[in-house]
Amino acid sequence: MLNEKAVVVFSGGQDSTTCLLWALKQYKEVYTVTFDYGQRHIEEIICAEEIAEKLQVPFKILDMKLINQLSANALTRSDIAVTEGTDGELPSTFVPGRNHLFLSFAAIYAQSIGARHIITGVCETDFSGYPDCRDVFIKALNVSINLAMDTSLEFQTPLMWLNKAETWKMADELGGLDFVRTHTLTCYEGVRGDGCGKCPSCVLRQNGLNTYLQEKQGSVTK
Repeated sequence: MLNEKAVVVFSGGQDSTTCLLWALKQYKEVYTVTFDYGQRHIEEIICAEEIAEKLQVPFKILDMKLINQLSANALTRSDIAVTEGTDGELPSTFVPGRNHLFLSFAAIYAQSIGARHIITGVCETDFSGYPDCRDVFIKALNVSINLAMDTSLEFQTPLMWLNKAETWKMADELGGLDFVRTHTLTCYEGVRGDGCGKCPSCVLRQNGLNTYLQEKQGSVTK
C-alpha cells in the first residue's frame, strides 16, 4: 500500500529527479517545490517545471533570492569561477545555509498541504564537501523543525549513502534511466542532459554513469 503525501525538494537535476521517481513509487500524492535563489541559470527552474509537468506532479516555486544579499558564490554569481575545494576549503559552488533554508521552507509548505514526508536528494557519499548534505545535519534539522513547528514531519534521503553509479542504478531500476539522462540539468554551465562534460558536476555525473553502465554490461556478459 502506498504511503501518504510527500513533498520533493526539486531542482530538475539528476539526484532530485531520481528522488521524484522514487517518491512516485512510494507515496499516494507527490508534490514538488523548487527554489528561485538567483542561481546562475534560470534554465534550472525551467527544466524542473518541465519535468514536473511531464511526470504530472504539482510544481511550486518559492522566491529565495534573499540568499544573494548574504553570500557570494559561484552558483549565484556568474563572475565567480566554478572551482573545487582544495586544502580543506569548500568549493566555490557552496551556498551557505541553502539546504537549511530550503528544507525549512519545504517543511512549512508540506505542513500547509498536509504532507508528512519531505524528500531531498542530498548525499554524503558524493557530496562535494558540502556540510549541509551530511546525514547528521539532516537528522538534526529534522528534530529542530519538528520542535519548532510541533509537527512529526520526516525527512527522507534515499540517496544519502549511494555514490553516483548507484544513483544511476536506482534510476534504472525505477525505469527512468533514459529519462534522467536526457531531461535533467546537473551542469554548472546550464546544459541539459550530459552537460558540458567539463565542470565538476558533469564529471561526477558522467563518471558515475560510465561506472554503472560498465557494471551493468559486466553482469550481463557473465
